[in-house]
Amino acid sequence: MPFADREDAGRQLAEALASHRRTKNVVIVALPRGGVVLGRVVADFLGAPLDLVVPRKIGASGNEEFAIGAITEEGDAVWNEAERAMADPDYLEQEVKKQQAEARRRLGLYRAGLPPRDLKDKTVIIVDDGIATGYTMRAAVNTVKAAGAARVVVAVPVAPPDSAEALRVAVDEVVVLETPRLFWAIGAFYGEFGQVDDETVVKLMNSNKP
Repeated sequence: MPFADREDAGRQLAEALASHRRTKNVVIVALPRGGVVLGRVVADFLGAPLDLVVPRKIGASGNEEFAIGAITEEGDAVWNEAERAMADPDYLEQEVKKQQAEARRRLGLYRAGLPPRDLKDKTVIIVDDGIATGYTMRAAVNTVKAAGAARVVVAVPVAPPDSAEALRVAVDEVVVLETPRLFWAIGAFYGEFGQVDDETVVKLMNSNKP
């Protein structure tokens, strides 16, 4: 396995981002829940603050793990248009509403007591524990750009080659440690890939170092 667990992946990713260490105006933005574990490690190594955005995957009816799109916190969507055209419009409408509500819940919980998110004119490094289709990451990129980021970097341990290449045209830099051609699930590249709970995310978000 390339990565023992998320912390190990975070350490390896941090080393690959060492050129950003102690650089002014860098913010690490993690995707919850799993990405926050890596984000905490990367932020501490780079000496940068940690924040998050909460895009939500829109899964196919009957197979929620298969992403046909994703929405931003604001409700804007990115789609696999071919899959969207075949989906039941009523299902999509309800699923978008459901995921918007979950995004609001997570954002309110995870950032409770923290200062307002400030990404304007910053170099924003978006971190997750991996990319599959890339729709969730594209939604995150859209949120960060809308917040006024000066430069956007996507950094993940693993992604299929086509998803990584698709992101390169949307951001300033893409850092991916592993791009296996045989890709079936992000967790397949980790020795341990258990679920991360809300309590862990809140704890990690509240441990920003001064």
